Amino acid sequence: MPRALITGITGQDGLYLSELLLGKGYEVYGLIRGQNNPKYDLVRSVVPGVQLVTGDLTDMSSLIRALNVAQPDEVYNLGAISFVAYSWENALLTSEVTGKGVLNILEAVRLYSQDDPAKVRFYQASSSEMFGKVQEVPQRESTLLWPRSPYGVAKVFGHYMTINYRESYGMHASSGILFNHESPRRGPEFVTRKVTQAVARISLGLQEHVTLGNLDAKRDWGFAGDYVEAMWRMLQQPEADDYVVATGETHSIRELLDIAFRHVGIDDWAPLVKQDPRFMRPAEVDLLIGDPAKAHAQLGWERKVDFVGLVTMMIENDLEEQRALAGR
Repeated sequence: MPRALITGITGQDGLYLSELLLGKGYEVYGLIRGQNNPKYDLVRSVVPGVQLVTGDLTDMSSLIRALNVAQPDEVYNLGAISFVAYSWENALLTSEVTGKGVLNILEAVRLYSQDDPAKVRFYQASSSEMFGKVQEVPQRESTLLWPRSPYGVAKVFGHYMTINYRESYGMHASSGILFNHESPRRGPEFVTRKVTQAVARISLGLQEHVTLGNLDAKRDWGFAGDYVEAMWRMLQQPEADDYVVATGETHSIRELLDIAFRHVGIDDWAPLVKQDPRFMRPAEVDLLIGDPAKAHAQLGWERKVDFVGLVTMMIENDLEEQRALAGR
C-alpha cells in the first residue's frame, strides 16, 4: 500500500487529492496546523480515511516528525497562504509560509531520505500567478516569470527552490504550474465562489447585490477535482519535471456573472453587481491562459469539466446550501 503525506489538507485541493488517493488504495496522511484547527472537523467528515498529523510549514522540526510518522512514498506540498489579495496585507507571513515553507518541506524530505534522494517523490503546488505581467500568450513551462503580487513572488521562490533541489540532490521533485481551479469547496473569499454564493442568495431573496473589483480580468478556470489527478500523474513519471495544468481557455469575470445569473433565470445582472476600488489589486494580472500541451502529451491528462459545467456545479451547490441555511 503506497503512502502519501499532504500538506494543505484542509483546502479544496487537499480534500480532492485525498479522495483520489484513498480511492487508489493509498494510506493518506494529512498535515494540519494546530490541534484546534477550525477545519479539523471538515477533514474528518469529508475524508475520514485520512490520518491527521500536526505540523507547520514554518517549523521544519515538525515536518521531520510528520515524515517519520507518515513514512511516505509521495509528498504533496499544497500548503500555502493562497488568497492573493491578502498577500499585500501581510507580505511577510505570505513569504514565510508560501515561499520559505517550500524550502522547509524540501529540506525535511531531503534529510528524511538521505540514503536514497529519489525514494520520496515530491510535488510542489506552483501557480499561474507566477506569470503575473505575462510575457507570452499562452503561458507555458518556459515562459518568463514576472509575478505581480507578494503571493506570486513567494510561489516563484518555491518553484525555483524545487527545481534547485531536484538538480542539486537528485530528488524526484516536480512542480505543477496550476492555473485557476475552482470547485464547490472553494473558500467564499475567492471571486468564483463569492459570485456563485451571492447569485444563489440573490435568487432566493437573501441578498440584494454583490460587490466586486475588476470585471474585465480574465482567467483560465478549471475544476479542482480534475487538476489533482494531474498532480498524482506527475509523481508516477520516471523522471521529475514541471508541467502547466490548465484548460487553454480564458474567461472574464463578466462571463462568470453571465453564466451564474442566467442559471437562476436573471438575464440583466448589471443592477445587482457593484464595483468597489477596495477589491482592485494594486498590480493587476489581466490575462492568464495556459498551454497544457506538455501535460496532455506526457501525462495523458485531460480536463473533464468545462467552464459552464464548473460554474453550474458551483451555483447548484450554493443554491442547495443556501436553501438549507434558510430552512427552505
